[in-house]
Amino acid sequence: MKKRIKRAFLLIFSMLLLIVLVVIIYVSTMLPNVGEPEDIIIEVTPERVERGSYLANNVTVCMDCHIGRDWSYFSWPIIKGTEGQGGEIFDQSMGFPGKFVSRNITPVNLGEWTDGELLRAITTGVSRNNKPIFPVMPHANYGSMDKEDIKDIIAYIRTLEPIDHQPELSRSEFPMSLILNTVPKKANFGTRPPKTETLKYGKHLVNAAACVECHTQKVNGQVEGELFVYGFEFKFPDGAILRSANITPHETGIGTWTKELFVARFKAYSDSSYIPNKVKPGEFQTVTPWMFYGEMTEEDLGAIYEYLQNLKPVNQVVSVFEPANKLQKKSKKG
Repeated sequence: MKKRIKRAFLLIFSMLLLIVLVVIIYVSTMLPNVGEPEDIIIEVTPERVERGSYLANNVTVCMDCHIGRDWSYFSWPIIKGTEGQGGEIFDQSMGFPGKFVSRNITPVNLGEWTDGELLRAITTGVSRNNKPIFPVMPHANYGSMDKEDIKDIIAYIRTLEPIDHQPELSRSEFPMSLILNTVPKKANFGTRPPKTETLKYGKHLVNAAACVECHTQKVNGQVEGELFVYGFEFKFPDGAILRSANITPHETGIGTWTKELFVARFKAYSDSSYIPNKVKPGEFQTVTPWMFYGEMTEEDLGAIYEYLQNLKPVNQVVSVFEPANKLQKKSKKG
């Protein structure tokens, strides 16, 4: 009897092990599977480049990650002449399951990529060599944008000055190195609403700007809790913690803000008189790319405001910034 039970146990264990191995082999060799890149050629017209520049710099803010930044100043202003060079790091210290480094997107690195390969990478998260791209680049958001907007961004990228800079390759920890293959999905393009349909147009912009990615809490990549309430904890090298704010229309969020105040909050950073201040250790710092978003048109910022004001109000007080010395005092008391 004991031998039968033992044999049955070994048989069940062997079957389970075989199933696991089959799944691992399938995920490792057959995924991601989003189809072949389209055979397209995007005409680089002045109109496309102008629109693409606006989107890439001020809405989807591609340049927020693919550029050199001066980390000693507020909101980390850009270093001129580094547009597209990449190299920004998202690693374990920030809560990521590995070390992910933004790529060089100038012609030095993307010169041999076809337009179809770029379109697929941006909107599905699959690189030229069919490898998955970690969704710190929110390709799911871009995959639901208007296809013409993505084409405009590609046209703009094609005009960047070549920069010979090769950031290190990204590396995922296990099991993310396996799970990552399951993340890419085929694009499901939408249509950009007319600006006269303010709420729909505002929603379109909020999706393109991927506001939900920072302002919504996620656990293991899955949304937990209400949207737009608060999200990541960003840890700075000195130990300080920054938390994304509640941007729902509750009084603990932006419920008391007028449209004029909301727009002015962003436009202050595009004013010609604005000079970023030096941030000393322990002083308030932010990861919000204010100087990128500040160049959005007042009409677009206003549409974003209108959309956010129509969200479900959620009562959630967020302690946005805690300097390292305050956290150390808490730890000692604990």
